[in-house]
Amino acid sequence: MPQIIVLPHEELCPQGTAIEVASGTSICDALLENDIDIDHACDKVCACTTCHVIVREGYKSLNSAEDNEEDLLDKAWGLEPNSRLSCQAIVGNQDLVVEIPKYSINMAKEGHR
Repeated sequence: MPQIIVLPHEELCPQGTAIEVASGTSICDALLENDIDIDHACDKVCACTTCHVIVREGYKSLNSAEDNEEDLLDKAWGLEPNSRLSCQAIVGNQDLVVEIPKYSINMAKEGHR
């Protein structure tokens, strides 16, 4: 079973963690099922960017991003070449290292620092 290593995030996962995940699970669902409360304002239907993550390792093992996701990612806070919307990124058979950006578009609007 693949593993997702979540890098430390000040608010959501201060120590970082490693979780085992069944292939075919979205990164978002895996995080939520393991008490990492990643924002998902659109309820995981690929209509916002609040669940944006950066896949530091294992990016190529994920399913390909569709056009709608690519268009939305252009609006994500802290976009990088290995950025994905976690609600759309489906875990394959390889381990992943995932970073949750410090801010999401919702956090920026709410004035988090």
